[in-house]
Amino acid sequence: MLVGAAAGAHYSSLTRGTSCSVCPLPNCNDLERHSRLQLPPSQLVLIDPQLLVESSAMRGLSMKSIFPGIVFVLLLPLTVLAQQSPNQKALKEMIETEQSFSKTAEVKNPRQAFMEFIADDGLLFRPGAVNGKKWMNEHPVPPSDKKPLLAWQPAFAGIAAAGDLGFTTGPWEAKADINDAKPGGYGHFVTLWKKQADNSWKFVIDLGISHPQSGGPLNIWKVESGSGPKVVIAEDTAKLTQALMQRDRGFSEDGLKLGFAEAFRANASEDVRLYIPNKLPFIGRDASVKALSPMKEKVVWEPLAGDASRSGDLGYTHGTYEKSSADDPKKIVERGSYVHIWQKKGSAWQIVLQVTNVTP
Repeated sequence: MLVGAAAGAHYSSLTRGTSCSVCPLPNCNDLERHSRLQLPPSQLVLIDPQLLVESSAMRGLSMKSIFPGIVFVLLLPLTVLAQQSPNQKALKEMIETEQSFSKTAEVKNPRQAFMEFIADDGLLFRPGAVNGKKWMNEHPVPPSDKKPLLAWQPAFAGIAAAGDLGFTTGPWEAKADINDAKPGGYGHFVTLWKKQADNSWKFVIDLGISHPQSGGPLNIWKVESGSGPKVVIAEDTAKLTQALMQRDRGFSEDGLKLGFAEAFRANASEDVRLYIPNKLPFIGRDASVKALSPMKEKVVWEPLAGDASRSGDLGYTHGTYEKSSADDPKKIVERGSYVHIWQKKGSAWQIVLQVTNVTP
């Protein structure tokens, strides 16, 4: 399924304060290094009932050039999931909510947009995980005459078969002032969305990275209408979340035994996305492992919390990590926060997206 339509990116004007009070990036004291600008998508191909994958310039080649056909639907081995149709209706609602988030920031302001679209228990990272609403209420934006420019659109998304949990991600770009000729900051954001009791979508986690320029705007993502899943067997989300937390700890143990790169190879999906600060995203297991191979430090992941869809096919964990010297395990060379997004493929949970942010 080819998804996309010609249109311009949404841009949003923000009154600049002394620090970033609304962006997804922690420890940002300069809007040039933080403001969310998500650029629209390129070609998108449905590759299984839960996950959409973009073929972007960062891949270096087009999915369309690899496969002459347009529609690809790969059924999962699990019987119940194989009976389910892609939850196109929920996917459309979630992506349009992300786009409304962007538009609200344009029409009103980013702080108000974040307050409107974050869940009551939603998390921002400042630099560690904090309740977003509480943090924003305690850190008002100082007045300023500056009007930075920011814009965003999702370029990649995944959603559970139950249509209750999903995520969006895409590149962002920002200008320190609306009159600047060129953007001053670039990066990627990751937003986890959860359907609420009133059937609205609110984000529960928002995190991102900065990186060098990655190209110009693409087309705004237009998702076709469709129906929801035909069959969903509800599972115990508390038990699923605990299983994911244990899976995350197992990933950490693998890293101590196998090394960072090989542990990632063993636990990541083939189409995984790896987000490392100050680097363009790595797409695919091979590219990600190649990027991680030079890193000889030992990494310990400590999950703090997570959640899972009631369909038992998509979930996430977040927590803190410590990276220690390969020569001296007691010497900590880096600390930070992370988010792992997990998808169940067959009987195994695999990482489909990892994003980390360093604590200064």
